[in-house]
Order: sequence, then structure tokens, then C-alpha cells
Amino acid sequence: MPRTVFDKAIVTLRNFRHATFSGTFLAIGCFSLTCLIGYADYLTGYERSLLLFYLLPIALATWFGDFTLALAIIVVCILVSVLSDLAAGIPALGFWNIGMAFASFAIFACVLSKLRTLVRELDRRVDERTAALECEMAARRRLDQEIARVADRERRRLGHDLHDKLGQHLTGTALTAQVLTEKLVARSAPEAAEAEKLVRYVEEGIDLTRNLARGFFSPELDADGLIAALQDLADNVRERFQINCFLDGDESIRIRDSTIANQLYRIAQEAVTNSVRHGAAKQIDIRLAMDGPELCLTVIDDGVGFPDELAQSEGLGLRLMRHGATLGGATFDIRRNGQKGTIATCRVIQLESQ
Repeated sequence: MPRTVFDKAIVTLRNFRHATFSGTFLAIGCFSLTCLIGYADYLTGYERSLLLFYLLPIALATWFGDFTLALAIIVVCILVSVLSDLAAGIPALGFWNIGMAFASFAIFACVLSKLRTLVRELDRRVDERTAALECEMAARRRLDQEIARVADRERRRLGHDLHDKLGQHLTGTALTAQVLTEKLVARSAPEAAEAEKLVRYVEEGIDLTRNLARGFFSPELDADGLIAALQDLADNVRERFQINCFLDGDESIRIRDSTIANQLYRIAQEAVTNSVRHGAAKQIDIRLAMDGPELCLTVIDDGVGFPDELAQSEGLGLRLMRHGATLGGATFDIRRNGQKGTIATCRVIQLESQ
């Protein structure tokens, strides 16, 4: 949302106390302001004293200068006030009033100087704490990214082990069981039916192993990029769950950062899984497109949806998607799709693509 002129003015006023001026410029400015107030004091006459208005140049000298400059401006203010009263025709000068004015101005400058010291000390501590917090947050982000990379390597290793080792072992077992089944059938052995069941169970185990392996890693993501991996995800969901799941993506999109690509794939995978298991969706659309400088990943379904207040819930799936978006430097949002269904959106800001 664009900032209004009023917002900018408020920010300027808040930052004004941190402004710095040279000693000469500040002294000339305070002296000129004192003279203007003295001239106004002369015009209003000695009956209407503008003594309080002299606090303005004194405050400026104290806050942006030092206490010595403030004392000098106090002396100037007293002299200008006295001269303006004399020029206005005051019948007699009250030295007691002059002394009280000087003492009041000095006490005001002293209190303001102490306040300035306290405020600057507070600002210094806030800046130190802010810098320390930023360093801690940066270190935590680096740690999270390193943990994500280690977890991704472990997922890939487990996926490869499931696919290449356990999958191949089960495939060999299925082939052996099939040969045994054919021999039993040739002999008309009564155990042939049980052997066929064994082959079927092993083949189901092979399918389960492949699905588990795909949950750990996507070979297409490494070989052909995010678009190919998302297309394989859509095809797999359509085949396994017999629902309409389609990808609408720009094949020209390429992502240099493997961390971002992996996190986007995990977010899409988790969103589609939620749509199937919890949303009872019959139609799922996965969209990947550039929106200006942002890469936008959107998963839309026609399921039962959920109340808007649950978008900020502590469900594990939502936390994983939000955390994955944070690791990839992205923003994540989930909301209802009209009367039913859900829209999950992940935007990668200032994406570097090739």
C-alpha cells in the first residue's frame, strides 16, 4: 500500500530528532530565530510578553548542539527580550524578572540536555540490540538453509535407496515369484493361486516403494527442472487418485537456485496432498508463471475448503509450507476459493532466472 503524504510527514518528524547540523549553521539559525521572536515581542508591546517563545531557539541549541551553545543562546534571548521591551517603551526594567527568566531558561536547557543524553543512549542501545538481532536472524536463516540442504540430501539418498535398492530387490523377487507361479500353473498345482497372490502383493509393494521414493525426491527436478517435476506430480496424482490434476506452466522458466526449486516443489507437493487427503478435491490446478519480477506458484482445488481463520492455524502441513517458503525467500498465502475449495499461493520475490 503506497504511503500518503501524511505518513511521510510523520516519518520525517520522527527522524528529525536524529538530524545533525554544523555548529556555525546552528548558532546562526538560533540567533536569527531569536531575533525574529524579539521583533514579534517588540510589535506586541511589553504588556504581552513572548518570553515562552524564546524556549524554541534554546531547545534547538540544546538538542542539536550542546549545553554551552544553549547558555549562549539564553544570554542572547535575555538581551533581545530586554531590548524589545525597551524599544516598546517599558517604563522600568525588572532585574528580578530578568534573573528569574535566565534561571528558568537555564533549568529548561539543563533538563533538556539530560533528556537528550538519555534518548541518545537509548537509541544507541536499541541500535546495538537491533544489529545483534539482525545478526542472530541472519545466522538462524543460514542454519535453516543448511539444515534444509542436509535434509534434502538425506531425502535424495533415501529416495535413491528405495528406488534403486529396495525397488530392484522387489522387482527381482516379483520375477522369481512369477517364474514359480508359471511352473505351478504348468503342473496344475493347487498352490498356483497362492503364488499368483504373492506376485500381486510383491507388485503392489513395488508400486508402494516407487510412490515412497517419489515422495522423497523427484528425478525430473534434477534432470529437466521444476516444470517437468510438477508435470510428473500432476500425472502421478491423476493416475493414483483418479482425479483431475493438471499443470499450467511456462516451460521457459528456469531456476538457478536449487534450494528455491526444491522448496517450491515441496510446497506444491504438500498443497496437492492436502487437497486430495483433506479437501476431497475432484479438480486440482497447479499453475507456475512469472508475475513481473516474481515467480508465482499457485495450487487451486475445488474441495471442501476450510474456514478463513484456519489459514493461520498450527497444522503441520501449513507450517511446513510456510517454513519452506521462508527458506526460499518467498511469501506464502492460503485462503478459501470462493464458496468452496482452497487457493495456496507462493511468491518468490526478485527471482533470478536464466
